[in-house]
Amino acid sequence: MSPALESVLAKAGLQVTPDEFLDLVADAARRLAPPHPEPAGYFTPDQRAALTDVGLDLSPVTGRDDRSRARTVVAHAVLRDSALSVAEAARTLGVDTSRVRHRLGVGRLVGWKDRGSWRLPAWQFAGAGVLPGLEVVLAAVPADQPALVVAGFMTTPQEDLPVDGVPAAPRDWLLAGGEAARVAALVAGLGTPA
Repeated sequence: MSPALESVLAKAGLQVTPDEFLDLVADAARRLAPPHPEPAGYFTPDQRAALTDVGLDLSPVTGRDDRSRARTVVAHAVLRDSALSVAEAARTLGVDTSRVRHRLGVGRLVGWKDRGSWRLPAWQFAGAGVLPGLEVVLAAVPADQPALVVAGFMTTPQEDLPVDGVPAAPRDWLLAGGEAARVAALVAGLGTPA
């Protein structure tokens, strides 16, 4: 395997071999939307007719930017690789695994099932605890937003969250003592038109 890939993975803090990482990428690519989806396939015949009547084009997508799909696949693979298992989260928090599952069940932690086991994205942990204000933020996340979108939001600088005059990622904002309510107000808008 390429020493360059090993170096990149090590610098990124990803504790997987290059082969394991490539397997994660291949799995993410299979699980994400196909490269050339047919929008009409997502709707019932009645819905297709109604959407076509109002002028929407439901023909197959072609010629799209495959770089954005590649970025999404890699982001998904990194999110999955860096996520904690229930046991790892329990060790981090100093609690029993049943407490972690309970927190997942009541929305005090976020995660997803992967091959029958919970995976918890690392962005929500800080030191030996959870991110300050996590419960407030998670309560505001729209239910239809997938873990990748939430992780992207929480780790991408936002103009509305300056730290020392520089836009900060919501995670960094909270770690710097910023108000959780401000992050919650922003995260509540995920998935809505600007």
